[in-house]
Amino acid sequence: MDSSTHDKKLDKVDEIQSATTTAVSPEKPGKASNSRLTPAASSKSRPKGKSPPAKHPVERKNDNPLRKQNTGITRVTKSKYSSVGRSVSLGPVENSTGSAQDKPELGSVLLKQARDLISSGDNPQKALELALQAMKLFEKAANGKPSLELVMCLHVTAAIYCSLGRYNEAIPIIKRSIEIPVIEEGQEHAIAKFAGHMQLGDTYAMLGQLENSIRCYTAGLEVQRQVLGETDPRFGETCRYVAEVNFQALHFDEAERLCQMALDIHRANGSPSSLEEAADRRLMGLICETNGNHEAALEHLVLASIAMVANGHEVEVASVDCSIGDTFLSLARYDEAILAYQKALTVFKVHKGENHPAVGSVFVRLADLYNRTWKIRESKSYCENALRIYENPMPGVPPEEIASGLMNVSAIYESMNELEQALKLLHKALEIHNDAPGQQSTIAGIQAQMGVMYYMLGNYAESYNAFKNAVSNLRLIGEKKSTFFGIVLNQMGLTCVQRYALSEAAELFEEAKIVLEQEYGPYHPETLGIYSNLAGTYDAIGRLDDAIDILEYIVAVREEKLGTANADVVDEKKRLDELLKETGRVRNRKAKSLENLLDANARTINNHVIKA
Repeated sequence: MDSSTHDKKLDKVDEIQSATTTAVSPEKPGKASNSRLTPAASSKSRPKGKSPPAKHPVERKNDNPLRKQNTGITRVTKSKYSSVGRSVSLGPVENSTGSAQDKPELGSVLLKQARDLISSGDNPQKALELALQAMKLFEKAANGKPSLELVMCLHVTAAIYCSLGRYNEAIPIIKRSIEIPVIEEGQEHAIAKFAGHMQLGDTYAMLGQLENSIRCYTAGLEVQRQVLGETDPRFGETCRYVAEVNFQALHFDEAERLCQMALDIHRANGSPSSLEEAADRRLMGLICETNGNHEAALEHLVLASIAMVANGHEVEVASVDCSIGDTFLSLARYDEAILAYQKALTVFKVHKGENHPAVGSVFVRLADLYNRTWKIRESKSYCENALRIYENPMPGVPPEEIASGLMNVSAIYESMNELEQALKLLHKALEIHNDAPGQQSTIAGIQAQMGVMYYMLGNYAESYNAFKNAVSNLRLIGEKKSTFFGIVLNQMGLTCVQRYALSEAAELFEEAKIVLEQEYGPYHPETLGIYSNLAGTYDAIGRLDDAIDILEYIVAVREEKLGTANADVVDEKKRLDELLKETGRVRNRKAKSLENLLDANARTINNHVIKA
């Protein structure tokens, strides 16, 4: 192919939509608490965090937000549901010798020592050795029969593996603990099975496998429903917990359904101002806000705030005030938003200290507000105040909380078009996460956003590397079917176009097309945007018939959905007419099926790279 032909084809590739940027990075949804209610215990679960703020309007042809919410649950605590059975104290045991193997009662002693070591944090490796010895003793004593002591030992052993960062070794142990209890044997067996499902969900969450985590939590919820029924307040607590995790995973419809179940249960069983109902309403407010139902969100959040005030939970009220401010901001009620933020800021400074990340989070919200109202100087001032906190954190602050703050400030600088400063902050956030277990989803989100910024700066080599790393991390944690994965593939394909790697671009667009067809369907604007990119790439590498077939489908769908006078329809028809004229074909006005048009396995693209 000669140089003039290359230029002609690449001019047509310019029709492909450019990579997009997004506005202020949504702060991660509230991290699911570790509080779940079993049939034997009661605790309170309070969702934390805020809903994603509304985004700045950005003029673009096909809005593909790359912002990925941080959905990882960052730690696994020793489950209180693991304490099934009894612990017998027979004095200290230093070693489990061969003769001790014939004394199964020593299993409880060894397990107690292991738990004590874990609680003190002195020697987790020694704790693991003791737990494994206890497990052998319990297995021998069980003799193939369902043993709750063995189940408890398996739970503790798995928790020790998790504390050592050996999550993959913990998973088969927890799965085995789930298989042992027999629900028909009584409530203690049900508690043990429930605890196993929830612990397995925690462990998958630590690995960033949120979909697997949700399946485990849902199975645990079903066990609890069978034992307690659908009106027990403890079942309501677990409904809210699972709703929180679905909210993190961006499954907003399921989160709303479960949260409404929890709210109905707690309203029926508690007082009007109970903390349980307040926690339900707070989470429901975040869900409604994310779904764009701002008035309903405001109602839930105000009622939650009133209940918390009545119960004297001042700091929790401040967190709710932040969410109320976010909702006012979405409704463009800026003065009321400022009042809510300032109220929360005062409480956080008094109760947490002026350098606490909670104070920084309010500064970020105020910076966002002033940026949206074009008061750039005030916005930058609040960004600087927040950075002083995040760059010099208080002792004991979780690193991921600092990284999240840096990401949010970065997003504001990005929306101001100060991309170098935004990239600098994202690099710092990436260094903090440093490939930590369970953070691959967050890391992928950072890398993808860096890819967008490098693209906007014209640094396509760095953009390609950032997207490649993001895709690798998403594949690693099994997010190969999420809409976010499809969008990142699309953006990586656009970068390949700019680097003249058209064959690779076509492969990426084809994979992105498959993902978004499954998640959005063939008629969704995002899916149609990828069809358009694929058509442009096929045109550029000489597959004109394929490009024409796709464009005919796009034009037919958009004419039906948007009308013939729509600007997007006019642009696509112009592209189609040029290709038809070039090939001497006439338009086929009968839309073909996608199976015939877009079978990704029908052809193999030659590995053709055009060099600049």
